Order: sequence, then C-alpha cells, then structure tokens
Amino acid sequence: MFTGIIEELGEVVSVDRAGDSALLRLRGPVVTEGARHGDSIAVNGVCLTVVETGGGEFTADVMAESLLRSNLGRLTPGARVNLERPTPVGGRLGGHIVQGHVDGTAAVLSRTPGDHWESVAFDLPAALSRYVVEKGSITVDGVSLTVVEAADDRFTVGLIPTTLGLTTLGTRQPGEVVNLEVDILAKYVERMLAHQEPPRPDDRVSPR
Repeated sequence: MFTGIIEELGEVVSVDRAGDSALLRLRGPVVTEGARHGDSIAVNGVCLTVVETGGGEFTADVMAESLLRSNLGRLTPGARVNLERPTPVGGRLGGHIVQGHVDGTAAVLSRTPGDHWESVAFDLPAALSRYVVEKGSITVDGVSLTVVEAADDRFTVGLIPTTLGLTTLGTRQPGEVVNLEVDILAKYVERMLAHQEPPRPDDRVSPR
C-alpha cells in the first residue's frame, strides 16, 4: 500500500521493449536505498516490482495491461517520474490509501496560476466520474490530491508549491496524459450497495 506522498522525482534511464511488455530502468537513489529484488516501488502511481538494483537505479518489468492502462507506455529515456516506496506497517498515512492500481488515464485540460499555487483541470473518463467527488481524494500520477471541483467529464485540483516543485505535476502541460486511481473506498461501497439484499420479513422489528 502507498499513500500518494511522492518521495523522489526520478528519471527514466532506458526503456527496452519486448513484444507487448517492457523493461524499465529508472534512477532513484532515495527509493532504491535498501531496496531488494521483489520489492515494490510506485512509478507515476503504478505499483511495479523491482527486478535489479544498483548504483541508485532499479529495473522493473511492465506487462501489457499496465502499458495499456497507464502512461508508462509513453515513457522515454530522460522522462521524469514520481517515485514512492510502500508504506510500512505503523507508518504515517500522509495522503490516502493508494493501491498502485491505475484505473485509467486523463489529459491535462488547463493550468491557472495563483499567487503561490496553481489550479489544474483534467478530463475525466465516464467510467470513473461516479467515484470522484468534491473534497474527495484522487491519485494523479501517484500524487494524493484533494478534488476541488468535480463534474461529469472533468475535475480540478489545487497544487501547492511543494507539489509543483517535487512532482511531475509541476510541469505537465495541456494535452499531456496522467494516471488516475480513484478512492478504493468508493469502489467497495458501490459494490456492497449493489449486492445488498432487502431485509426479510423476520428481520424487521415487530411493533409493540
């Protein structure tokens, strides 16, 4: 599990395509400290498994499903990526519960600068719009954010200086694609309500 608090702005070293999959090599001295084969690291919000580490770099395999559902398939050498290690048991939940399972992608629609922050608007896939609510949580490129406004086909967030300076969201321009992961709690609630059985007659409290 992750929390959407980015630890490091990493860099893509190489992308080796092999059919419908790819092997990524990424530079991230912070997240690779103590990392071993089989550990997890979130890359732009996508949970990947470490294959090898060394010299502040690590490699990870990316299967077809991840390439299709995320922006990892668009990465090229030199691209910057958001990196986060899993939260240890008992660690601080600084953002919100993030699985690293991307639900879809969105494009940046606009950026509106403020005095010390920016409002950024994204389009919203129809299949995800019911999970996005005003003041709710959403993960964008692995960053835990609070939704400022939510419509059926778009949403906006406010980015503080730390987010602008330490994540890829500080430089994403209109038309660029980001990864989205909606709040897992909303999906669980939806499924439970959809399968909720009506009360049986003998479950009702009899009037006195």
